[in-house]
Parts: sequence; C-alpha cells; structure tokens
Amino acid sequence: MWRAAARRFAILFVGLSAAIVVVSFLFGELVGSAPNRAISLGFYMIGALLTVAGFVFGNRGPVRPVDEDRGWQFGRGLRRASREEQEDAINSGALLAVLGFVLLAIGVAVDSRYRLV
Repeated sequence: MWRAAARRFAILFVGLSAAIVVVSFLFGELVGSAPNRAISLGFYMIGALLTVAGFVFGNRGPVRPVDEDRGWQFGRGLRRASREEQEDAINSGALLAVLGFVLLAIGVAVDSRYRLV
C-alpha cells in the first residue's frame, strides 16, 4: 500500500514539476526574464497556491449539504459529514499542503538570487 501511494505521489510530483518548468520557462522567455528566475517564480506561485488550498480543503467543517446541487441553505438541508468524508478532506488537504511545501522548497533551491550554502 505504501509503495503504491509513494509511486502515485512521485508521478504526480514529477508531472506537476515538469509542467511548471515548461510553462514558467516559456513565460519567462516571453517577458525576457532569466530562465532560472522564471522557473523559481513558477515553483513559488504554484507551491503557495497548493499550500493555501491544502489548508483550506483540510479545514472543511463537519457539515455538508444534503442536496449537492442546491448548495448551502443556512441551516436547512445540512447533514453531518461521514467519517469517510472527513478523512478524505483531511487527507486531500495534507497531500496538497505537502506538495505545496515541496514545490516551495524547490523554488528556493532554483532561485539564483540566494545561495543556500
């Protein structure tokens, strides 16, 4: 189970990182920025976005709408979330937050303005 989860996380991480590098490089070339600066900014932006999304999704409340199509109705049409839904919200939030932190760390490592050692 852990090996399969690590493999899926690695595939997600490598695919997302490759997309960030390609899009950031192309955008950097378009605006005339240095390639490593453009790539580090791409990692910063996506990493920050995923970290915030992880905290938001992980902190969903214990209630859900009864009818998903109608949405929230201020106290009416609400139900308690099942244990599975609460665990899914926490796990999804944790995955997004960890992925965001890792991407932020890569952005710091790639950024040429600062030396790490």
